[in-house]
Amino acid sequence: MRAVPPHFSINAGYRLAALHPQVSRLPDLAPHLILLLAAAGFFAGFVDAIAGGGGLITVPAMLIAGIPPLQSLGTNKVQSVFGSASATIAYARKGHVNLREQLPMALMAVFGGALGAALATIVPGDVLRAIMPVLLVTIALYFALKPNLSDVDSHRRITPFVFGLTFVPAIGFYDGVFGPGTGSFFMLAFVSLAGFGMLKATAHTKLLNLGSNTGALIVFASFGATLWKIGLMMGVCQFLGAQLGSRLAMRTGARLIKPLLVVVCIAFTIKLLADPANPIRVWLGV
Repeated sequence: MRAVPPHFSINAGYRLAALHPQVSRLPDLAPHLILLLAAAGFFAGFVDAIAGGGGLITVPAMLIAGIPPLQSLGTNKVQSVFGSASATIAYARKGHVNLREQLPMALMAVFGGALGAALATIVPGDVLRAIMPVLLVTIALYFALKPNLSDVDSHRRITPFVFGLTFVPAIGFYDGVFGPGTGSFFMLAFVSLAGFGMLKATAHTKLLNLGSNTGALIVFASFGATLWKIGLMMGVCQFLGAQLGSRLAMRTGARLIKPLLVVVCIAFTIKLLADPANPIRVWLGV
């Protein structure tokens, strides 16, 4: 398979898919690569249900398996829907999120995710890649250094109506445009603005992640950028991993969620900066 240049953009991917529909039809993967993707899906579901960051695991795994960037992004949304839905169901069953009450907020996330994916072709990807490491380090420091973070709700700084009308679609939009780190942004918003405890914030983050993933998936699928067999196979594995992760999170609460969230943010920052094509490295000449 021909190597994809590091500056490959979503915009270029859309044009490629439109001009060459066969790009979505890959040859059958070797058994060991299928096992790699299945394991990646399960582990991603486990981690994502607790602290977010599942895409940090699944997207690189698909690229390693030889799936082109555009199809990796679209297929990632297929299996991400399974993982976020699994975690949402688990949290809702235990009363950590009321699905009926939060439905309007989830729909705003769907709208944001779909709009972001639709407008991905005109958003400067280099800017997003440049600011992501800074934002993720900031989030990691916030959760690592802020005292008294627990599962107990704190002072609310913004009403649910305003929160759902502004921050939810904005973060959902980011998820559609770029994706990685969305769960961390939702967590930060819920804890710092909505006053949620760590476990409650995690539960609501999974619901909104489900919304933004669904919205983005609709758009990616319309462009033919999804490999359904691979996505569904990984989705089943991610569903199972998310069940395990959410149950562990509900058992241990902030004692597990907080440090894992910090680790996920730092790990993804390192991954971004390890790319020689990252704009920060290009600007610094390193």
